[in-house]
Amino acid sequence: MQCTKEEIEEKKRIAKERLARKMQCSPVKASLQSFANSTSPRFKFNRDNSNQKAPTTSFFNRNAKPYDKPGVSAINQTKFYGKDKIFNVKMCLMSEQRFVVEMEFFQPVIEIFKTIPTRNYNSSTRKWDFHIKDYEMLISKLQVLRANLNIDTLPSFVLNCLKRKSTSTIGDMSKIDSELLTSLMPFQIEGVNFGIDKNGRCLIADDMGLGKTFQALALANYYKTDWPLLIVTTASMTSVWEETIHRYLPSVSILSTQYMVTGKDYIGEAKILIVSHDMMSRALDRLLDRNFGVIIIDESHVLKNFKAKCSKSAAQLAKKAKRVVLLSGTPALSRPCELFTQLALLDEKFFGNFFAYSKRYCDGKTTNFGWDASGKSNLQELEIVLQKVFMIRRTKEDVLRSLPNKIQEVVMLDVNLKQFSEQDRRCLNYLAEKYNNMTSKRDKHALLLTFFSESAKIKIPSVCSYILQVLETKAKFLVFAHHQVMMNAIVDILRKKDVKYIRIDGNTTSDQRKNFVNKFQLDDSVVCAVLSITAANAGITLTAAQLVLFAELHWNPSILSQAESRAHRIGQENHVIVRYLLGKGTADDSMWYLLQQKQKILSEIGLSKDSFRDVAVTNQATSDEKLTENLNLTCAATPANTLDISSYFNRNITIASDDSFNDNEDNNDEFNDSAILDDGMDDLFCDINLDINL
Repeated sequence: MQCTKEEIEEKKRIAKERLARKMQCSPVKASLQSFANSTSPRFKFNRDNSNQKAPTTSFFNRNAKPYDKPGVSAINQTKFYGKDKIFNVKMCLMSEQRFVVEMEFFQPVIEIFKTIPTRNYNSSTRKWDFHIKDYEMLISKLQVLRANLNIDTLPSFVLNCLKRKSTSTIGDMSKIDSELLTSLMPFQIEGVNFGIDKNGRCLIADDMGLGKTFQALALANYYKTDWPLLIVTTASMTSVWEETIHRYLPSVSILSTQYMVTGKDYIGEAKILIVSHDMMSRALDRLLDRNFGVIIIDESHVLKNFKAKCSKSAAQLAKKAKRVVLLSGTPALSRPCELFTQLALLDEKFFGNFFAYSKRYCDGKTTNFGWDASGKSNLQELEIVLQKVFMIRRTKEDVLRSLPNKIQEVVMLDVNLKQFSEQDRRCLNYLAEKYNNMTSKRDKHALLLTFFSESAKIKIPSVCSYILQVLETKAKFLVFAHHQVMMNAIVDILRKKDVKYIRIDGNTTSDQRKNFVNKFQLDDSVVCAVLSITAANAGITLTAAQLVLFAELHWNPSILSQAESRAHRIGQENHVIVRYLLGKGTADDSMWYLLQQKQKILSEIGLSKDSFRDVAVTNQATSDEKLTENLNLTCAATPANTLDISSYFNRNITIASDDSFNDNEDNNDEFNDSAILDDGMDDLFCDINLDINL
């Protein structure tokens, strides 16, 4: 069908209008059109004159600007791919009076900082800090730039903490039995007043050996009208608490104090009830019915895992009690997350929940495996909050100026002594290689315990050789170990040399512990105390010794510090030397580095002043005496629990189990895997790179 002339003209008109609209919608095409229609003589296009010469200036001359690109401006540093760049601003307390601001450079914010009267710029850290009184002013001024800023302000609980007035409460000490009051030292009375100022809900975190037990009893005695009193402690310390109460609280009848041996014991009329951490969980319903008004929890760091049954039981009891006193020389064994459960016992609403706490102080973040709260952040602020609201902590250096020094040393053992050489090297190298190739955390955990156990066996000859050298001095000393095989070997050497000794491990009863301690302290003929690191690191005083040896390490620096304090505490009149016996090429290599890192974190929170970084290192003097022939170092293997490594060398390795350790004080929970190693061995799940090359 042919169109008429009028129809053709109409279609041309419609097409031209459509083209015009399209050109208007396309800025680039519109610019090209304007360029083509330009009247500039330099770039003028004349379609009617094909003989016109080309412009003398090249089109590619950088100075030539044939057209301006529409909608394009200079690069804006505050934009990222066309979007406004967001700058993170993080605020954190650096003292009770000042807070610091961390952020990357952004000039508009710097200009605002300069308007704050109390501003200060630290050129070394490149951070700005301000007085807390200007906090609201700074927040208000930064709102102008809120479109470009992501401001992490101070949490409300921190601001509320700063508003609390610092008071020095002096309680009516006449409420405390005179026998106990007169035995308190000035700094201990200060601790009691701190607890009174916190209405009987506090954490006494004094260094080991500074008498936390006396302060807790004095505080509980002050609030006697709120009794009955519940004392939760380790199984080995129940008799010690009972004896202390009978001696220093004569106003309390002996018949009014008892401790639970089984969950069926009658507790109806007891004014003071002493239970172990494990018994607290097993007899929870009966304890809740008793309505204890005052609770003392000794060694409260065992409650670090809020998922553990023991921790949940303590939370229910603390919620009903009016006064709660926590005692721990090491409230956090290695990480800030371990403090939350204890702090929640004192004030469950302060931080809100674990998520808020861990996000602020544990660098909490979501990973492929869930919420990760194993890190650290804002530790200086956390220390301020702890001391302001919850905790009082004094070290030996702070309060006992006359207490002799503690000297830490490292002795590098001769692990190649006698016949232990190529076979042992192959053993450890195999375990290290297998560990690094594993992906399952549970399997790595089991293998790492095995690696730890095998290292102990390899160190035995060198450790025993060193102990023989120490025996020549005729001086009393303590030696800590972790595995039964190590402790047995040390005892065998002492017996062969007719040396009198005591041994305290997980199988030692409370009465035996007491007798052994008295024997070591009072009998000059008893030279050595062989002690389990985890079963004898607390609750005993062995100041008769001035030398402390560690035949093995532990994964937590706080456990080691507690063990050191068995000798370095009130009553010690001489310098204490602590020597760590390390074997190069064994598990000690990885563990020593790990201990240094954890100690650094505890120092940043203000929970430790010890350091393993500047320790003097010496080499063991090689002994000529043959020891390996007299030591039973064979490892009885069972087929179901043995690593098949016969292709590598002729040696059977039994996978380590809890039975190989000397500890019965763990906070076990059959419903929670993370509580299995509550003594701190859960740190095995951290990424340790074992590189053994002997």
